[in-house]
Amino acid sequence: MLRDPRHWLTALVNAFLLVALFAATPAAARSILFVGNSFTFGAASPVKRYHTDRVTDLNGEGIGGVPALFATFAGEAGLDWTVSLETSPGKTLGFHLAEKRGVIDRAWDVVVLQGHSVLDPKLPGDGTGHLAAARGLSDLFRARNPQVEMLLMSTWSRADQVYRPAGHWHGQPIAKMAEDLMAVNLLALTPGGGIDAVLPVGTAWNRAMRDGVADDNPYDGIAFDQVSLWGWDQYHASAEGYYLEALVVFAMVTKLDPRVLDGKERAADDLGIKPDVAKRLREIAATELAFQGSRLRAVRP
Repeated sequence: MLRDPRHWLTALVNAFLLVALFAATPAAARSILFVGNSFTFGAASPVKRYHTDRVTDLNGEGIGGVPALFATFAGEAGLDWTVSLETSPGKTLGFHLAEKRGVIDRAWDVVVLQGHSVLDPKLPGDGTGHLAAARGLSDLFRARNPQVEMLLMSTWSRADQVYRPAGHWHGQPIAKMAEDLMAVNLLALTPGGGIDAVLPVGTAWNRAMRDGVADDNPYDGIAFDQVSLWGWDQYHASAEGYYLEALVVFAMVTKLDPRVLDGKERAADDLGIKPDVAKRLREIAATELAFQGSRLRAVRP
């Protein structure tokens, strides 16, 4: 029995704190917008229509895509996010800036930008227009919310661009295209570039191939006990490829180790990804982000 009034008061305060800790109102949801093309909406895979109920497609086309995977991961991690997307196939960032301003021009907490797979369809590998459009979109969103976090995705090496004679990167190592894209996207982190962080999706793919999780050439067959990160067209991603993309986005946006999802992640099973492959992809995402480190984020004064 608590006879001393001081002990009684201490016990009451402790009880109150416990109730406050476990019954507190959840933090307000944060908003995130994905702007991109088929590499965001999940073309050539079941990801495209995955859990459309978990996102808002601002174009009303019934897309789930990588944004829905992000929403799923966030929910599994106990986070409250409202997720929206605005996507159009084959388009550059310049298209969204010029043609979709009326759809996307509002306040967001986080925006993920994903541009054309070769940066400029007329000048593959040239990032001039890509970087200018990223900067323009950043200006648009910062006018609505000066604190918005702007992330720019660096995508993967397209097998058709590397192994087919007409490809711009034909004859070069499979990792080279992703490395070239990364070098351009990192330029957006310089002062005035408008971008706060780069998402190293392409180099995470490189790591998956280098570590033997994924086959590096779909044109000569898929090696036993490996997966293809490309879809049937050897251009877009497979379910595994988009899964890795979404893991990188999730980790960079939330600043959580993607391995926090181990033991409770359900999207992989929904998409038919082997449990051991999903686990290894989470490890690859974590390892790649640790390897890239601070160079992925802009240094602001």
